[in-house]
Amino acid sequence: MRTLEAAARRLKPRDGLPRLYLFSDPVRLADPRAAAGRLPPGAAVVARGLAPAVLRGLAALGRRRRLLLLVAGDGRLALRQRAGLHVPDRRATPGLLPFLLARRRRGLVLTVAAHGRAGLARARRLGATAVILSPVFPTRSHPGAPALGPLRWASLAARAGGRAVVALGGITPGNAARLPRRTAGLAAIGGLSGSSTGRRTQAFTAG
Repeated sequence: MRTLEAAARRLKPRDGLPRLYLFSDPVRLADPRAAAGRLPPGAAVVARGLAPAVLRGLAALGRRRRLLLLVAGDGRLALRQRAGLHVPDRRATPGLLPFLLARRRRGLVLTVAAHGRAGLARARRLGATAVILSPVFPTRSHPGAPALGPLRWASLAARAGGRAVVALGGITPGNAARLPRRTAGLAAIGGLSGSSTGRRTQAFTAG
């Protein structure tokens, strides 16, 4: 059976970064711990709007399974969890400056969401480790919203200033092959929250 895990293995390695990213979602995946437990070591989990107890449990799980945890939208919370930070597009991120200062000393990962040129410019200004560029395909999270499509996605990704660019939005094992090989990673909610991720434990970093 084809999986996103297998599709991600065809991507070009980028600086030891994950090639597989699970996104939580307040509606579709409010508790990502079970799905995260099926991810291979070296994958990443982006925690968005989780209850405090769920986030603490996810952080502990990530340490045990060697997953990269990225806390979305709150720099101080990311620091308390000893995690990286994911900056959403088009809205402010509390605690961003303390995180950026600590990042210099601790080598923390910073990802920035982008839906177009403005988001890419913000990622460059912040010195992001990687950009999460979306939506590449139509997605259940935003039904009816226009998708970039693989050609437009690739054109925008080329404007990331050489940073790793991760694809998010409606990605399946079938359409992942339409993305360029220079894509740094695949991100999903539904595509990684079911049983399709399997239970393999092979290390899965980009390096």
